[in-house]
Amino acid sequence: MTEELPKHLRKYVVKQEERAYTPIDHAVWRFCLRQLRAYLAHNAHESYLDGLEKTGIEIERIPRISDISEKLSRFGWRALPVSGFIPPAAFMELQSLNVLPIASDVRTADHLTYTPAPDIVHEAAGHAPMLAHPEFAAYLRNYAQVASKALISREDIEVYEAIRDLSDLKENPGSTTVDIARAEKRLEEVTGKTSHVSEATWLSRMNWWTAEYGLIGSLEHPKIFGAGLLSSVGESKWCLSKKVKKIPLSVDCINYTYDITEPQPHLFVTPDFPTLNKVLEDLAEKMAFRRGGLESIHKAILADTVNTVELDSGIQIGGRCVEVVTDDDGELAFLRFDGPSQLAFGHKELPGHDKNHHAHGYSTPLGALRKFPGKNPALLTDEEWKSLGAVEGGAITLEYVSGIKVTGRCQQHLCRNGKTLVLSLVDAKAQWKNRVLFEPEWGVYDIVFGLATPSVYGGPPDHEAYGELDSFVAARVPAPKYSERELRQHQHYAAVRAWRENKTSGKAMEEELTALFHAHRREFPQDWLLILEMYELSLNRLPYSPLTTELQTTLNALAKSQKAGADVIQDGIHLAGTI
Repeated sequence: MTEELPKHLRKYVVKQEERAYTPIDHAVWRFCLRQLRAYLAHNAHESYLDGLEKTGIEIERIPRISDISEKLSRFGWRALPVSGFIPPAAFMELQSLNVLPIASDVRTADHLTYTPAPDIVHEAAGHAPMLAHPEFAAYLRNYAQVASKALISREDIEVYEAIRDLSDLKENPGSTTVDIARAEKRLEEVTGKTSHVSEATWLSRMNWWTAEYGLIGSLEHPKIFGAGLLSSVGESKWCLSKKVKKIPLSVDCINYTYDITEPQPHLFVTPDFPTLNKVLEDLAEKMAFRRGGLESIHKAILADTVNTVELDSGIQIGGRCVEVVTDDDGELAFLRFDGPSQLAFGHKELPGHDKNHHAHGYSTPLGALRKFPGKNPALLTDEEWKSLGAVEGGAITLEYVSGIKVTGRCQQHLCRNGKTLVLSLVDAKAQWKNRVLFEPEWGVYDIVFGLATPSVYGGPPDHEAYGELDSFVAARVPAPKYSERELRQHQHYAAVRAWRENKTSGKAMEEELTALFHAHRREFPQDWLLILEMYELSLNRLPYSPLTTELQTTLNALAKSQKAGADVIQDGIHLAGTI
């Protein structure tokens, strides 16, 4: 399936190393899924539990992403494994192709109720089930299409990189407090330097308050549908309490910031899934790809990243736009791009106009010609072009209504669909008032034509041909390395798992379980998760054993000593008898 993706997206797909999952990883998955199913049976949108069944997500073990993908194919989607955070632009483009990226990593036991990094609990158990609902799946697809057009700023890229570094460090048990503090400081610094709210930030907030942390129904009794809540034991309970303010969903949600490290003080409630698309449409109407014009060009300049300016002739200029010049009447007269640039038509790069040919930038005059005022030069007839000298090798002079004057010799006249797309001149000079816009020694002057810019959007027009972007860098979560002590802990979990799967019971199991319990307590006195798994086994298979009482007493003591996780442990004790 990876081969079917555009080349620039394939690098994010990784192999799901199923054998790399430890017995603790499977225990973490099992605990989270048992807790979530118990609570969400009454508090999630009605399609959630149904979606778990339809996507084949089970409680007992971490699922194969290929199996989820096969189930999702019935709903027009597929799933592919990725490593941790991937750039938002890549995530959105994958979703626009009906691909759900699923982080194949698993949260650590220290982050059972909430993980600072994407993991398979969040994306498989949170996102995948809701795709079985056709109205929500349609919204997610529409959202991705809109988000893929958003202007991403250089500041957005810096914030993303800082967030990824911090989340990876927090989830890595080998990270030091110094490492985490340094990463937190870096995130604070780059966030503090943010000068404006970009379109990508708008879309990020829209996604957060809907697909990640959305509620549905009435303000008084909403249900959960956001994946961040559906995959978080702690927040799924917190979010429905009166401590969290409930706000009717509207496009105003893009004005609300969020903190990924803290429970949310407010959440937005949509009455139904179709309303999500209405709010998304309100947001799209604010964006440069819909509005176009000078306002949108200025947004692209502010973004300081590779974006596309599309002309009314259909020509698309991709690159880092750095300047726009208007004439005395405020009409578009000149555009300049810095760095590798691309010319395209219909999202296909024009031959000879790749980023190598325009490696140092690109500029062009725009607007009507004095000889043909009010007419788009792209629509001039062959006879009209000949009257200007646009024949191979012929001397040509173009005088624009704006006052820009271009002279040179015609080298090539590129046309498509009855439109003049590019006029290439040698020995060219362009001047506006006292400013030189192009000199003969700069090489071939490739001019495009248009009167207006109906659309401006994120990324180059032909991403495949353009190649790598700063906003599409791929990184990998490093594989964990385990000490001998940690490997012994894995063996303890594996033994309990084997007893549960083999339906073992009786005196032999009681003796072995008792011995393992005391050994585990000596070496891992704060590890309550395995004690809970032992208690669950003993309660259901050795109900009258003194071991059952001893395990429960130990869990209650651990709950008191670990105040931050007391509720989680007590919830586990409550569910232990509900296998």
